[in-house]
Amino acid sequence: MAKTGRTDTANQREIATMNQAVLARLKADDSVQVLVDDKLQLFGIPDFFSAEECERLMKMVDETARPSPVFDVDYGKQARTSYSGDLDPYNPFVRMLHRRMDDLMGVPENWGETMQGQRYAVGQQFKAHHDWFDTSQPYWTGEVALGGQRAWTLMVYLNDVEEGGSTDFPKANIAVPPQQGTLIAWSNANADGKVNMETLHAGTPVVKGVKYVVTRWYRARAWY
Repeated sequence: MAKTGRTDTANQREIATMNQAVLARLKADDSVQVLVDDKLQLFGIPDFFSAEECERLMKMVDETARPSPVFDVDYGKQARTSYSGDLDPYNPFVRMLHRRMDDLMGVPENWGETMQGQRYAVGQQFKAHHDWFDTSQPYWTGEVALGGQRAWTLMVYLNDVEEGGSTDFPKANIAVPPQQGTLIAWSNANADGKVNMETLHAGTPVVKGVKYVVTRWYRARAWY
């Protein structure tokens, strides 16, 4: 598990402060549905992006898609078999959507990473994993200097999928099926700012069709 240290402890305090404010904001927003409010904090918003916005984003994903990387962790060779690519953060359309997410969260734009698009064909998946960084790994030295831990995940489905492709949270016993424009958001940390093991999730294999999503991770302070 994670090593403790001064930088880790400071980052945990930052995340705890952020989480308190973000959770209060989401729970006070009538457009936000609370999907799980227990050990996992999971929220959903239907039609967060319009159909037209989703169509435009899918074209942008196709233009940037490449075999998806993973961090230096042994997930296994076939853990993530999708195609993905970072969208241009200076594109006015992308930035408009970034700001919509920022407004939802109530945090500055530069706390969020660049939105990443992902495309899954039949049989492709992302096996069960956590989005937070393992602070015992060598990459953490660089990440703690770049805004620290990934405190929140926001993901938007860009299309309906004929069969398969749900996002499953096995420890919370909930699966969220793809539905165009729907945003799901979850905190990657507990109230004390330490990483939350209950956020284990998987992008299940697509059985029929193609699945498109965009994901944006938020740090607890400026990422750039």
